[in-house]
Amino acid sequence: MSRQLHFNLFLHDTGHHEASWRLPAADPYANLSLAAHQHLARVAEDAKFDSVFLADSPVLWSDPGRRPAGKLEPTLLLAALAAGTSRIGLIATASTSYNEPYNLARRFASLDHLSGGRAGWNIVTTAGDAAARNFGLAGQPLHRARYERADEFLDVSTKLWDSWADDAIVADKAAGVHALSERVRAIAHEGAHFRVEGALNVPRSPQAHPLLVQAGSSEDGKDFAARWAEAVFTAQPTLAESQAFYADLKRRVAAAGRDPDHVVILPGIVPVIGATEAEARELDAELDRLIAPQYAIGTLAHTLRVDPARLRLDEPLPDDLPGEDEIEGAKSRRTLIVDWARRDNLTVRQLIGKLGGGRGHRTFAGTPVQVADTIQHYFEHGAADGFNIMPAVLPSGLEAFATEVVPILQERGLFRTDYTGTTLREHYGLPRPANRFPAPKKAALSASAG
Repeated sequence: MSRQLHFNLFLHDTGHHEASWRLPAADPYANLSLAAHQHLARVAEDAKFDSVFLADSPVLWSDPGRRPAGKLEPTLLLAALAAGTSRIGLIATASTSYNEPYNLARRFASLDHLSGGRAGWNIVTTAGDAAARNFGLAGQPLHRARYERADEFLDVSTKLWDSWADDAIVADKAAGVHALSERVRAIAHEGAHFRVEGALNVPRSPQAHPLLVQAGSSEDGKDFAARWAEAVFTAQPTLAESQAFYADLKRRVAAAGRDPDHVVILPGIVPVIGATEAEARELDAELDRLIAPQYAIGTLAHTLRVDPARLRLDEPLPDDLPGEDEIEGAKSRRTLIVDWARRDNLTVRQLIGKLGGGRGHRTFAGTPVQVADTIQHYFEHGAADGFNIMPAVLPSGLEAFATEVVPILQERGLFRTDYTGTTLREHYGLPRPANRFPAPKKAALSASAG
């Protein structure tokens, strides 16, 4: 089979444009509605998307006056979505800075069992002092320290998922043996950040390990992705930047001793779709007109680590902004925004308009054919293995993409017309991880079985 696209749906209340909730047809309570999320997941599954994804953070995001700010706990919501779907993958964000490996490994293994092998974990280290203060800390740990903890966190989690052998459960009623005890192992991990005895109290799940996803694009983030990630969500506003990121990360994966084809790179794209190009551009302009600058400036100032009073709407960004090395959170996003503004000579007003649609991801307004052409061009020119689809408006933007763009790509032989597997790993064409622990000697196994 020829190489084909992968699509992940990034679920985000009324849409990724920050003003989408203000449109007349929008449901401003969609962020708290199971029915709204179920509808989106079913539309994506009918269109044969690989997965749906929920972002999350253990902190109230931005000013609640700006847009719907409430976030349901993602693994709980995805467990509910698992009951109403049968094939589509289910990816949730969870922090390595504000969780413990045992609890989180158990949660994702449970979701993988409940969904029949469709769970994925978007691994984040969580930037920002506000989140730290929710966990009794005065401020966030240093950037490098967060990634060091994350690295050990993944080591412990994968050990826990491997603590049960695939064939541990025999359920032999006649012999009165449910599982072979020697096939369940303590991991006895002792490291700089964690001491975990194990074993996990959930047997090895259908995928062995939930799909591991990562989204950080700093130097530490890319090195971490090269070691651990199997899918990468990324944000670049231009083709050239996407090509550079794609080549760099694939090189790092190979240098880490892994197969670059086993890491799927999915840049975000925010499509605004109309029957004509003029119709699409008018919707895009309407959304931008609804942006509330007083909130947008505050968010931009927080990302750039400057006083909001220094950002004047009709002037460019100040020349003396703190550099990437001077901040501890969201380093790659800060650099993306500043480089974009400098390169295109944007005023603050123009910049917040562009960020309002996709927060630095590629935004595109056009017809279904134009959107399909853009996706195909990226895919065939070394910029993407697929896309993180981020409709500006939900549910209408997803419905338009699913019914008008996907069929074009299917006709071109670039996207599946049906699922060929049942697990998320199979959708992404990724192998099931082998168990890192050696099998016990046959003599011991026979004794236990006898």
